[in-house]
Amino acid sequence: MVTASNAHTPLADSPPDHEVAVIGAGPGGIAAGVKLKRAGIADFVIIERSDEVGGSWHENHYPGLEVDIPSLAYQYSFARNADWSRLFAPGPEVKRYHMEVARRFGLYPHLRFGTAVTSEEWDEDRHRWNLHLEGGGVITARFVVSAVGAFLSPRTDPGIPGLADYRGKIQRPSDWDEDYDHAGKRVAVIGTGASSVQITPAIAGQVDSLTVFQRTPVWCVPKPNPRIPAAVKLALRTPGLQAAAHGAVLVGVDLALRTMSNAPMAVVRPTLRAVDATAIAGYRGLLRLMVHDPATRAALTPDYGPIAKRPTANTGYLLSFNRDNVKLVTTGIETFTAHGLRTADGVEREFDMVVLATGYHVFSDPETYTPGMVIGRDGMDLGKFYTEHGLQAYESVALPGLPNRWTLVGPYSWSGSGWHAFVEMTADHAVRAISETRRRGATFVAVRQHAHDAYHRMIYRNSEAMRFYLAELNAHVPTYYRNSQGDSTYIRPTGFFRARRGARRFPFADYHFDILRPRPQPSRANGDRPRRRAKTESPA
Repeated sequence: MVTASNAHTPLADSPPDHEVAVIGAGPGGIAAGVKLKRAGIADFVIIERSDEVGGSWHENHYPGLEVDIPSLAYQYSFARNADWSRLFAPGPEVKRYHMEVARRFGLYPHLRFGTAVTSEEWDEDRHRWNLHLEGGGVITARFVVSAVGAFLSPRTDPGIPGLADYRGKIQRPSDWDEDYDHAGKRVAVIGTGASSVQITPAIAGQVDSLTVFQRTPVWCVPKPNPRIPAAVKLALRTPGLQAAAHGAVLVGVDLALRTMSNAPMAVVRPTLRAVDATAIAGYRGLLRLMVHDPATRAALTPDYGPIAKRPTANTGYLLSFNRDNVKLVTTGIETFTAHGLRTADGVEREFDMVVLATGYHVFSDPETYTPGMVIGRDGMDLGKFYTEHGLQAYESVALPGLPNRWTLVGPYSWSGSGWHAFVEMTADHAVRAISETRRRGATFVAVRQHAHDAYHRMIYRNSEAMRFYLAELNAHVPTYYRNSQGDSTYIRPTGFFRARRGARRFPFADYHFDILRPRPQPSRANGDRPRRRAKTESPA
């Protein structure tokens, strides 16, 4: 772990290993790599802890995995694909897409697989970042782009006592053992989030019995997933057609977000209450059509609004509960036992396999940023800063105390678009700032404090309606849309198009640029003095 006391460890007077280091080779890292190449920046490395690109789409390969938004919205603007097999593409196909994009744009020579960054420290004397690696070693870079995704790591501990005592098979969505044959087995699924909604119908017809343990019912709407006909694929090759269709959807989402963030709270409060009540009533009607048993229907009915938690879509999930071998349990789990699970009512159930679909550590939680993980200028510790001051960043990507560094998935970053559209947008910001720094011949760039503070005041003010919705109207429901500080730092309330304009047109005056002067040559009179920074900005 890096601490403020060792943040300026003397190093050999040598140039950094790379001009730019990108951390993560998921959708964001691929976008950053392509944008860097297009900007003429060739000296960069993409550091990836796994052995292939794709991020979650490489790590996750559980039964039923597929995208939960239409495939046409889940792709890069610079690599549109007209050959998706289905409206909602299966996981292996999405993984192949990311691999093909990385190969097409020549990113593999820049990739360093099997390398995990454990901490980042800023070297003020050399205007560069030292990236400390798991197992030892350091990579240095002038600029850092953190392309770690929204779901940083799975929650390996479900918070249930006795896990180590269980003798059966444990499966996790992020580490599924495909060699284990669950056919004919007694299976439990703990959790009702997005992965559970996909796993449950995928294995229900294969196992002897399936018990779903539910803490909070999930919104799950039917999702027809037809194959895309050859004629449609041909039409999708028409220049501009996919972009126009995706853009039309973005306009609608953008309008909804901007309307909610700009409307007076006197209007927002009763409107959101009415929307939630109407939606819940409508969902009860859907459940009457899809789930036969009245008691199961009642247990599956949410008592919160449709966007208070991540909504899901899967036609088979609700229908699974009509099967004789599928059961829903809402009593809390007390402990694991050697052969299964015991609930709070004292009932013990035996299982051959337990699926822990219990979620991830998410970028919007302050607890995700542990002290010592990122140490910036003057000992600025990102973990401590977020704990004390709340999550914040200029245009979701930059902090004054972290020079030469940008985060693609940062506070208030998700703008209601598909994942690729928004990481492209934040990558545009990072690459534009790096390019301008290089153009000026500078070695240092950091967002100015006043620009950062003004942006955060604006974004916090515009989040008032979202905070009301998540922290007041739906305060009773656990959700990663609301973090432990009661803030809604997951969602960017200003909408997609304003966010994209900000990424492409932010004023360079909002950043401070500086130059590192060469180290003075040692002399007999003064010895080896440390090099000094220029105190004036380079000319525009």
